[in-house]
Amino acid sequence: MDYNNSRMTPPPYMGGHEVVTQTNAVMRRVYVRMFIGLLVSAFCALGVASSPAAMRFFFGNQLVFWGMLIAMLAMAFILPARLAKMSSGAVLGCFIAYSALMGCWLAPIFLVYRLGTIVYTLFITAGTFGAMSVYGYFTKSDLSKMGAYLMMALFGLIIACVVNIFWANSTLEWIISIVGVLIFVGLTAWDTQQVKRMAAANLAPELADKLATMGAMNLYLDFINLFLFLLRIFGGGSRD
Repeated sequence: MDYNNSRMTPPPYMGGHEVVTQTNAVMRRVYVRMFIGLLVSAFCALGVASSPAAMRFFFGNQLVFWGMLIAMLAMAFILPARLAKMSSGAVLGCFIAYSALMGCWLAPIFLVYRLGTIVYTLFITAGTFGAMSVYGYFTKSDLSKMGAYLMMALFGLIIACVVNIFWANSTLEWIISIVGVLIFVGLTAWDTQQVKRMAAANLAPELADKLATMGAMNLYLDFINLFLFLLRIFGGGSRD
């Protein structure tokens, strides 16, 4: 539609008091839900790691182990695809369930790395993530092109990780860890900007709530992956 030749007011986008208020409200929910997801993962990871019976159940049973992995992959792909057909409560429930499964999946890090290394890396991750998310939120630059390149790089990183499972090359592992940190540092800024833009363009309350949950999940995954790659770098000399 040509707004220059029409008396109709164009839909608000990144401007106006109502849009700013809506955007800020959605972003608050995004960060709160992301934080809740991280807490759920942390408690589940600690709980499983502190229980030999739970460790045997999740990692000594091939059916449970692969079932947990398949469930997380399925939720990551199916949830965005069925977002429009699900209620906001169902979307939030799936995110919490995903966070719990991820926490169980991450439990072995407490057996592989010293607690001090984990806490140290967690603080570095939080600082790095926070800085890049603030940048993505306030920057006037369009990060769309950067996001496209980062997604291509992410697919390359996944292939390299799979290759190194069989090759087990320490040099390649180090390179993968550094590249992984750079990719997820960039994705944090890009995802933040994407969530902010969608929040500004969509004022429907239920859709805004679903958007907040999906945005929280995207940033949650950025944080988790950034943490894991940093842990591989800083924890290289602290393995048991």
